Amino acid sequence: MLRTDVSGQPSLRELIARVRTTNLAAYANQEFPYDRIVELLRPERSGANLPLFQVMLGFQQGGSCLSFSLPGLSITPQPVVVDTAKFDLSFILDEQRGADGLPGGIAGGIQYSTDLFDRSTVEAIAARLERLLEEACEAPDEALGSLAILSAEENHRLLSDWSGPTRDLAPLSLAAMVAAHADERPHAAAVVLDDATVSYAELDVRANRLAHLLRGRGIGAGAIVATVLPRSLDLIVAHLAIVKAGAAYLPIDPNHMAARSAFVFEEAAPAGVLTHASLLPQLAGVPHCLVLDSDETVAALAIQSDGHPVPAQVVDPQDAAYIIYTSGSTGVPKGVVVPHAGLSSLGTAMAERLAIGQDSRVLQFSSSGFDASVMDQLMAFHAGAALVVPAAQQLLGTDLADLLERQAVSHALIPPAALASLPHGEFPHLRTLVVGGDACSAALAARWSPGRRMINAYGPTEITICASMSAPMTAEEQPSIGQPIWNTRMYVLDDSLQPVPPGVAGELYIAGSGVARGYLNRPLLSAERFVANPYGAPGSRMYRSGDLARWRSDGSLNFLGRADQQVKIRGFRIEPGEIESVLLRHPLVTQAAVVAREDVPGEKRLVAYVVAAADPQPIELRAHMAKALPDYMVPSAFVHLPFLPLTQSGKLDRKALPAPEQQAAAPYAEPRTPTEKLLAELWAETLHLERVGIHDNFFEIGGHSLMAIQLGMRIRQQVRPDFPHA
Repeated sequence: MLRTDVSGQPSLRELIARVRTTNLAAYANQEFPYDRIVELLRPERSGANLPLFQVMLGFQQGGSCLSFSLPGLSITPQPVVVDTAKFDLSFILDEQRGADGLPGGIAGGIQYSTDLFDRSTVEAIAARLERLLEEACEAPDEALGSLAILSAEENHRLLSDWSGPTRDLAPLSLAAMVAAHADERPHAAAVVLDDATVSYAELDVRANRLAHLLRGRGIGAGAIVATVLPRSLDLIVAHLAIVKAGAAYLPIDPNHMAARSAFVFEEAAPAGVLTHASLLPQLAGVPHCLVLDSDETVAALAIQSDGHPVPAQVVDPQDAAYIIYTSGSTGVPKGVVVPHAGLSSLGTAMAERLAIGQDSRVLQFSSSGFDASVMDQLMAFHAGAALVVPAAQQLLGTDLADLLERQAVSHALIPPAALASLPHGEFPHLRTLVVGGDACSAALAARWSPGRRMINAYGPTEITICASMSAPMTAEEQPSIGQPIWNTRMYVLDDSLQPVPPGVAGELYIAGSGVARGYLNRPLLSAERFVANPYGAPGSRMYRSGDLARWRSDGSLNFLGRADQQVKIRGFRIEPGEIESVLLRHPLVTQAAVVAREDVPGEKRLVAYVVAAADPQPIELRAHMAKALPDYMVPSAFVHLPFLPLTQSGKLDRKALPAPEQQAAAPYAEPRTPTEKLLAELWAETLHLERVGIHDNFFEIGGHSLMAIQLGMRIRQQVRPDFPHA
């Protein structure tokens, strides 16, 4: 058993030299038993795979054994059919020789586990390996990572057929869409409030008057205007007016003011701030505030012109439409500058895929500080539908259910965690449901897809809200993030920016009209995340999302989690999303979240939080996960919650997840002898628990293999020196 080091992008010539050096050094240990190696390395054990490797390449020299005779005995080799795979993949190669004894090439085959691969996948792997070897032999000094393993047909499929459709669409601002409907259907409902309905004509006039007032205060093209407003008609009017004045709006949720407002106001330096009188105390020291509900402003608006202050058509599609501040990996928020260019493409895609018409009623679910709120407005205003704006800052559970029924909402974008809080019901008016922001489980799709169109939408803030949408989801199929929308390109690439084959995980890159201009006043960070697009027109860019994905055989995408959300525990890199997906396959689990906690300094462990239809015991969940995951990926603690905590945007609030309490798989039973008492104390100290009973299982109350080794050492020191090594 020899591992091949392919780090550092070696060429074929360099790789052969590495293999030769490794092999020659290994011959000195060729008689060392494999079992002894496993014993010394002590790898994490799992019934799902072998402990040290899962893919093997075997090479036999000298060709197949020929028939021969011995005195009184004739020997002829017979083929043996092997119907079991010892490893996930085994490449078995055999050097062939002709009748003259000269080399006759290399033949071989592949054995594979049918639990992991089907025949077509293995055949594709074989073809790519053959293609790679041919290219490497033709260019032995080229880096192996730069050589293409995909055929021309596969490349075209990944980079053209699947990457995204194009369509010639005129770029329009959100304000231009409203103005067009105000001209064509002036009396149609545009905004529905708890106590009033505003027509498209009235909405457009209100926005025009405020835009004229802003222009009179010197606000125009290139300016930034912040809005600090609650859910209200004023908030909708303010955003439209800012765009009509030629500026970009910066929405700030009043509920998030204390957390990061000072930084945002300092960096963005808005030319104006639109707010209400009740919020002025939170804006102490912030200049250029315009109080929309003050008597002075109301009087000033009354004398402004009703006409458009600027042409409704966007002059430059790359003009900034809005700026959304999103959390940064360093803890410092960053402002994403989004242009008008991608709004028409998204609006058209939503109208078609979500079946939004002029009679639709779209819920404004998201708060203003998140780009999903722009999608809510775009869903309504592009199609000429009505936007339902509730006054509540956050809607969950029965409150959300009551609103959906009371306002006859037909279309809604609701994050999965918020959707899971809704009580069971028919919701006959809700014809189309969009989920996004977090991964959607199969269980949630099974509950909500029957009887309506349910779509999974995906898009980071650095893209105009949404980059891809799935086909209507069903209870039978695992949710995907679908295919790119109009004028959006999506690529799944490796570290060398080469496309990876279908079924292989890679990083997701997004290009097209919806790509943001970059981060406000952050040129270095912008250059790092918005990179040159090698598959687009000269000068075009693509956004490096940091999300992991893979192509499915039907040309849709599976979301696999964040590349930067990996955690390292006991030397193993772990993707929590993979563990969550296994948890969600348990028949009783409806929601799941897995995080790495360090409640005891220096002792990091995985903790799973579950919302379940019943109350499965930790031992049951642990057994379920052990069938699919190695030991180090099975959480050491399970916490049952009535619901997962959410942020204001409806996403999972990981910071609000509680620390787990001690979990016992069996009723507590006191130690009966001095030795049992000492052992129980050692167990409790090792596991950082208050007490341990004599019937408790070490691994079911938070232990793992590394802790078992530590416990064994303490037992040898304090109880029995001859206690066996783990």
